Amino acid sequence: MKTHKALSKRFGVTRTGKVLKRTAGQDHFNSRESGKVTRGKRRDRQISDSFVKTIRQLIQK
Repeated sequence: MKTHKALSKRFGVTRTGKVLKRTAGQDHFNSRESGKVTRGKRRDRQISDSFVKTIRQLIQK
C-alpha cells in the first residue's frame, strides 16, 4: 500500500510509537484567546488509540 501523503504531512510518529498531530486552530484569530488556550496550542496532541492503527497503516511507520 502506498503512503497517504496528506496524512503523512499532518501526523508524525515518535520513537516510542506515539502518533502526534498539530493542535487545531493555531493559524489566526488567536489574539482573542486566553493565555491558557494560547499556551496549550503550542503543543502537539496525541491521537486517540482508536485511530492509531489506521493512521500507522496509511503513513507506513
